Amino acid sequence: MSSDPVDLSGKTLAILVGGGPAPGINGVIRSVTIHAMNSGLRVIGIYDGFQWLIEGDAGRHSELRIEDVSRIHYRGGSILRTSRANPGESEEKLAAVIQTLNELQVDYLVTVGGDDTASSAMKVERLAEGRFHVAHVPKTIDNDLPLPGNMPTFGYQTARHHGVAITQAILEDAQTSHRWFFLVSMGRKSGHLAFGIGKAAGPTLTVIGEEFRNNRISVDTVCDILEGAIIKRLAMGRSDGVAVLAEGLSAHIAPEELERYSRLEHDAHGNVRYGEIELGRMLRNEVRRRLEERNIPITIINKDLGYELRCVAPIPFDLEYTQDLGYAAVTFLLGGGSGAIVAIRQGRVIPIPFQSILDPATGKARIREVDIDSDSYRVARHYMIRLDESDFADARTVGRLATVGHLSPEEFEQRFRYLTHDPPVREAAAGSR
Repeated sequence: MSSDPVDLSGKTLAILVGGGPAPGINGVIRSVTIHAMNSGLRVIGIYDGFQWLIEGDAGRHSELRIEDVSRIHYRGGSILRTSRANPGESEEKLAAVIQTLNELQVDYLVTVGGDDTASSAMKVERLAEGRFHVAHVPKTIDNDLPLPGNMPTFGYQTARHHGVAITQAILEDAQTSHRWFFLVSMGRKSGHLAFGIGKAAGPTLTVIGEEFRNNRISVDTVCDILEGAIIKRLAMGRSDGVAVLAEGLSAHIAPEELERYSRLEHDAHGNVRYGEIELGRMLRNEVRRRLEERNIPITIINKDLGYELRCVAPIPFDLEYTQDLGYAAVTFLLGGGSGAIVAIRQGRVIPIPFQSILDPATGKARIREVDIDSDSYRVARHYMIRLDESDFADARTVGRLATVGHLSPEEFEQRFRYLTHDPPVREAAAGSR
């Protein structure tokens, strides 16, 4: 027995985008708008995420029509722009969001964003108490939301694709000019983007925070890894190389140590702005200083890799994926659903309740990290050039590396042997965060 169709005339769906840009946002906006309008809904796009809603400003929106969005999915960026405004900062801001959405007569809300926007959407949905239904579409080039079946967040594959192309060009430059490059890839809380770029592009080595297994490390530890790789590369007759470094390495270094190198800034959600720390410059200066003290002539260039990836045009994977996600969000809401992240697994929609992805310790969405015990990670490490157990297997090998590094064998062992441990942390520096 079929139920009567729901009358959606006069009902409104709103869509907003929070957090940093990611390739494919416009694809979600397009998909949501077309499916919602074809279902009889009015659609409005709210500008700048939660920024104006928390101020009670109901005028910063635009009505979306199919002809407005039919081809926007090819473009990077967001036609609705975005912001990191955080309604969860106070009860007053949350209440203002609810009041403003009620003023706009919103019946359904689709939010697009990463873990912080998901957390904000959850709080808004909870306070709305059924006055409107909320669905969240996960996006971030960091790929750090725990989606089922290990599905990526949209935008990640496009960012990785373009990051690989840039890294390939840098590899060619390094070989041509006999230089080392330290490329710092975006990834505030996980190393997926750095790892994905590194494994596909094949730089000399990739270093991500996960390999330290939640231990605090020092700047010296990361510099030891890089210096050791440079020495090993020199012993192979090469003075060039490329290291891809995850931005999130900074999260494993004690804040008081980072403060010695850079003033720490925070965003509206309380996250440290690791992109402002200039990790690449800090590591370059320290490694270069060490090598210069021992008269080892190596040129090192640092480069950040991230902002140029966030608004590029999406590749076909994300063009298709965002269409599925937008359709899934509207279908979920029209089916009576609310309070969930929409995900796709093996072609099927899987709503993930907000509460199920929360980390009890932080109250925020759990972070998906790179699994360093996986075969995928082991394969990546196998093809990197960095110090490992085989380099300390006999005195002859140690002596050759020590000579290249202008150190005695004893000094070389003392400085670098601990890097073969799992995790590569000196006992004196170890300690769970």
